[in-house]
Amino acid sequence: MNEQPQNPLHGITLETILTQLVKQHGWDELGKQIPIQCFRNDPSIKSSLKFLRRTPWARKKVEELYLRSTTKTG
Repeated sequence: MNEQPQNPLHGITLETILTQLVKQHGWDELGKQIPIQCFRNDPSIKSSLKFLRRTPWARKKVEELYLRSTTKTG
């Protein structure tokens, strides 16, 4: 099995990350912090996941925001 003890995102799904960010920041704030259309125009978890799974640079920004957000809150 591939262990990743230094990866803080290991075992956390993209859906969990996105759901937590929406709960914490809301779609409007996410769209301001990461200006991508799937957060600004009729946002949904499903459409955002589809975009993020095929767009590595956007996924990286979401993961970085998640890490910053979890570091601040706990």
